[in-house]
Order: sequence, then C-alpha cells, then structure tokens
Amino acid sequence: VRAQGDTYQVVADVSQFEPPDIVVTTSNCHVAIQAEKVAEDGTVCDTFTHKCQLPEDTDPLSVSCTLTDTGTLVITVRRR
Repeated sequence: VRAQGDTYQVVADVSQFEPPDIVVTTSNCHVAIQAEKVAEDGTVCDTFTHKCQLPEDTDPLSVSCTLTDTGTLVITVRRR
C-alpha cells in the first residue's frame, strides 16, 4: 500500500492472468486479490493470492480497480 496524494494504491502484477480470472474483494478494511488460471482439462495451472490491510483513514466504499494493458492491477482507495 502506498500513499498517492489523497488516495492509497495497491499495485499487483497479474499479467499472466486474463481479466475474467481476477477477483478483487474488500472486507473489514482488507483488500484481497485472487486470480486462478484453469487449463482446458479443468485443472488449475496457476494461482495468485494477495491480501492487505488498508490504513484506517480510508473510505472502504471508494475502492476502485484498473487493469492496465501490461497486466498491472491498480486498486485505488480514497483517504478521508
């Protein structure tokens, strides 16, 4: 988590996954990133999991995500 002006950002490299494979959830001031790549035969061939706690001065209802063309996931949360 890094401060960027009036926001905090969480950045993760998920370039090995397709957008539908990536799930971001928030709960109790935590952000969780989960990604799973499933092979054609149904087996899981790659996973990514990251969970971090947001600073206390964040607005949990302001969480937004952007996936760049290079596969970098940027999660932004506004500071109060």
